[in-house]
Amino acid sequence: MWRDESTTWQVAHRPLGGLAELLGRVDAVHGLYYLLMHGVFAVWDGGLWALRLPSVAGTALAAAGVAAVAHRLAGERAALIAGTAYAVLPPVQMYAQEGRSYALVAAAVVWATYLMLRERWAAYAGVLLLGCWLHEFAVLALPAHAVAGWRARGWRWAAGAVAVGLLPLAWVSARQAQAQLGWLGRPSWQDWAAYGVLVAGVGLLVRGAADREPVRAAVPLAVPLALLPPGVLMVVSLVHPWYVDRYVLYALAGLAVLAGARFARARARGWWPCVLAGVLVVPLGVWSAWLRTPEARKDDALAVAAVVRERGRAGDAVLFMPSRRREWLLSSPGVYGALRDVALARSPGDSRTLQGTELPPEGIREAVLASPRVIALMDPADQPLDPYPAEVAKREALAAGAFERCWMTQTHGARVALYARGGSCD
Repeated sequence: MWRDESTTWQVAHRPLGGLAELLGRVDAVHGLYYLLMHGVFAVWDGGLWALRLPSVAGTALAAAGVAAVAHRLAGERAALIAGTAYAVLPPVQMYAQEGRSYALVAAAVVWATYLMLRERWAAYAGVLLLGCWLHEFAVLALPAHAVAGWRARGWRWAAGAVAVGLLPLAWVSARQAQAQLGWLGRPSWQDWAAYGVLVAGVGLLVRGAADREPVRAAVPLAVPLALLPPGVLMVVSLVHPWYVDRYVLYALAGLAVLAGARFARARARGWWPCVLAGVLVVPLGVWSAWLRTPEARKDDALAVAAVVRERGRAGDAVLFMPSRRREWLLSSPGVYGALRDVALARSPGDSRTLQGTELPPEGIREAVLASPRVIALMDPADQPLDPYPAEVAKREALAAGAFERCWMTQTHGARVALYARGGSCD
């Protein structure tokens, strides 16, 4: 369980009243998803299984939707290939096993796409709006759908209904944007390179589309769905840095539909698609296996909690450096509850925040210096140090000479250290 999943776990376990007050301050963009997970945990508080099961179901629904879209556009063989291609894409597999909303958002967008093909405009608007309320960047499917649908009056009415229905969430989340997305920078060269690979892949799949009826039928819908949502978000992020690839995971459905349409008739035209599939099996298999390891995420909150449980003592002070790493223990209340969070002023629940509020710098310094043993939970050594006064006060208190460092353990994405006054290391 990495830090974002830990956020899902601890927020979804809050009372409904506290959850509503939190969303008025931060994370409104995930509000419907947290409400869904609150219901899941109320029915079955099954730990990681319950946390991730909705994403597994969402991925299965999305793959079925991709197959349905491909069947509508290019026939039965295309449906089988497209649905399978979507399911085996490593980014899809990654978010199929993560307790966040992105797999469910993809399912909503894909089925909305199918409903658009069927001209079921009321259902289209409802399903796409559901996806937008699960994560509002699903609205970027609208310009992608517009390429194929703008001539239809029903689509224009449905698109307008989605936009109007999203306004309350957009109004609230706009006020939270800096706190929500302030950690993001502009798209990196790796992001642009990945987008270039996507563009190249789409280009190869549509090459010679005029001579292939299944591909020609899929192009007006699948190409915009694959390219516009990530492309638009990356361009916007040059001014407002909002781009993360998982926010537009559903764009991969367009790529899978194109693959299904392209290869549906390829068997009769030569052997090269089979060779290509064979060549891709090994790297995709290795990538898929790696995605099932803790190293595929930025950190592992449960591993951090395990270190603290094994090496700490009940009553030890704990210090989160920086404060947002409190998330590492909030999803392990048995471990967190045995420690004294000396920098904490108000708990996450009482303050209606994600990680709680902390004491002023001088209060933190005094509380740390008054503690005989302090367990410090820190980012890896290669991460930049936060310059905020409260974080500086934590570092200065531990380095003031009153403590010796007894041990430091590195776990995936984190360092855990014990600082103690003389004779307290044992």
